[in-house]
Amino acid sequence: MKTFTKDIHDKANITAYLHEESKDLGNAFVRPAVLIFPGGGYFMCSDREAEPVAFAYLAEGYNVFVCRYTVGTDTSFEAALTDAKAALQILRENAKEWKIDKEKIVTVGFSAGGHLVSALGTMGTTAEEKPAAMIIGYPVILSSLGELLQREIPSTSDFVDEKTPPTFLFTTRDDVITPVEHTLALAGALDKAGVPFELHVFRKGDHGLSLAKPHTSNGNRNLVNPEVSQWFDMSVVWLKETIGDFSFDG
Repeated sequence: MKTFTKDIHDKANITAYLHEESKDLGNAFVRPAVLIFPGGGYFMCSDREAEPVAFAYLAEGYNVFVCRYTVGTDTSFEAALTDAKAALQILRENAKEWKIDKEKIVTVGFSAGGHLVSALGTMGTTAEEKPAAMIIGYPVILSSLGELLQREIPSTSDFVDEKTPPTFLFTTRDDVITPVEHTLALAGALDKAGVPFELHVFRKGDHGLSLAKPHTSNGNRNLVNPEVSQWFDMSVVWLKETIGDFSFDG
């Protein structure tokens, strides 16, 4: 594996996790890319939703990147969105060198990172500038949560149109930080616009589950949930159906 960090600017960067090239992996010389945006309420970027998630997608054959975008009490949503757009553009500009398919860049986001991913897929960009697909977990979607985040944010569901990328959504019914209505609002907007999507609302689970496994729990038993942990494998199946799998035709 090759890993390195590339600065977007002094407060934001991308960490890359790339497969080594091998003649024994000829059908994976160029790979789809997964670009991850951790959550953290726009105050920080959670490590629990960064490298562990990156390694999980890396194990499935993807080249993976984690974007740590501008956060803090003295910053704005617009600054984070500018970073997200720049991160996506950097992947496209370096696609040849990093052996990624620039037409198959998938964005993954959790909580506030899910809000950022949904904004990247809906606001102010052309269809050609958007990711190929989005995977969004327990996201902030509605502007009503701006008070909790201490900044003005848009309701990204208001910007969904037919050019919004296919989307995989998951959340839990009893999330008290970002209520299920946020995820349902985005799903409803996608359905109205005719955008393909898959939605999973699990019965129980706290906010911020990440992979919902012990190694992403920070020792908190409430962040371990075997039922919710199924979202990852479900997302991989969905990705293969949405953007295609590695070829195996010889």
